[in-house]
Amino acid sequence: MDTNLAADIRSHVDARLLYLKDSSERPVSYTFEPPPGVPWRSGQNIEVSVPVHDGRPLEGRLSLDREGFAFVRHPSAVTDFHDAAKIKNAYFEESARLVRAVTGASKVLSFDYNLRHAAAPGRDSTGISQPVRRVHNDFTADSGLRRARDELLAVGEDADRLLKHRFAIINVWRPIRGPVQNSPLAVCDARTVDPQDLVVSDLVYRDRIGHTYAVAYSPRHRWFYFPEMRVDEALLIKSFDSEADGGTARFAPHTAFDDPSSPHGAAPRESIEVRTLALFAPDA
Repeated sequence: MDTNLAADIRSHVDARLLYLKDSSERPVSYTFEPPPGVPWRSGQNIEVSVPVHDGRPLEGRLSLDREGFAFVRHPSAVTDFHDAAKIKNAYFEESARLVRAVTGASKVLSFDYNLRHAAAPGRDSTGISQPVRRVHNDFTADSGLRRARDELLAVGEDADRLLKHRFAIINVWRPIRGPVQNSPLAVCDARTVDPQDLVVSDLVYRDRIGHTYAVAYSPRHRWFYFPEMRVDEALLIKSFDSEADGGTARFAPHTAFDDPSSPHGAAPRESIEVRTLALFAPDA
């Protein structure tokens, strides 16, 4: 980490993060009830105690292309995040404008979202899920390319032409109830993640198999969070970048975690994450 940034890391909490225990095993997860005798999830995890640093003193100096994440103050005009029409008609456009402003991309498409509630019952039909408490990255090198192509084709864009240029998948994460004191989100500095730390994981849907990265522990990993995030704040997280020059952040693993400084009885975290596709083709 830049020595100037390191000097401003003033505090941290010691948190237990859930990593993949055996990086030689390819984990498999089901999004629906699996066949009899097949577990919902394979692959053993291990809890590791790590310092999670307060990133607020670094506001304005974190970069999607360097650390793989950025913290921004960004009020939203949307007040009801349980209204799917408002999310797709208004919040998708807000998120796309934000990512375009931060990245300088020529075009940004919002294409997917998740609502999360720390007290959600789990897998059900409400469309609301619990926060993910495993260190992970939403896309792999292969699945990021495949998802970008699928989303462009779905809206009638010339995927072959656009994907000849750089593109990235960036998550916009925001509390919809704040301040967040329960199950905050931690993100890992992409520069401290080696390729061998990333393990392809199968995500089984009824009609397809997707791929994400599970993550094996390394003492090099440097973690950050932004305490008590409010609804007018957002975290941008790099889930994939086609630029493989060795210097540009491509993947920023992240996870929900139990903050030991959280007050007793803190309200369950509620949040929304929108996935966006940022295109850097000059004529996009």
